[in-house]
Amino acid sequence: MRLVLLGPPGAGKGTQSARLQEKYKIPQLSTGDMLRAAVKAATPIGLQAKAIMAAGSLVPDEIVIGIVAERIEEPDAKQGFILDGFPRTVNQAEALAEMLKAKNMSLDAVIELKVDEAALLARIEKRARETMAGGGVVRHDDSPEVVRARLDAYRTQTAPVVAYYAAKKALTTVDGMAPIAAVSTAIDKVLGG
Repeated sequence: MRLVLLGPPGAGKGTQSARLQEKYKIPQLSTGDMLRAAVKAATPIGLQAKAIMAAGSLVPDEIVIGIVAERIEEPDAKQGFILDGFPRTVNQAEALAEMLKAKNMSLDAVIELKVDEAALLARIEKRARETMAGGGVVRHDDSPEVVRARLDAYRTQTAPVVAYYAAKKALTTVDGMAPIAAVSTAIDKVLGG
């Protein structure tokens, strides 16, 4: 099972990816997690990405494509994977199609989690408050200012990916504002399970 989950920051891609990972026993490949790990490890890609991510901007395609191309070659991804946060641009979507074609693979589904941006901001602010109340540390890229910048970047760079997959008749849209269980049920219906 090879899936792409699309949606703006905070739409629930990570939550749904984790559930799908458990159900289908395939890895969730979150470019955000991969990039944060590279930043933490101070790898060359991580150092490049650190300043870009701190400003709320999207990491350049060539860096992200390289990380994903390497990751889908790992043994745990041979039976499939869930791409969370990739592709973010039409260029990345085209690069993904080329990568998969070269490996005689294709995507089984592209699912967009559609959300209302005002409600989404409220959801992210609530998550930040709950994290702080629980004694956790809120990620810098979950601050309201950075989230607004990420939403702007999503609208200009990633929203065209939705149109790209829709034009290929490969996109299914799910109401990401529904309760988590309802979103999960809708995704299961898309996947035939």
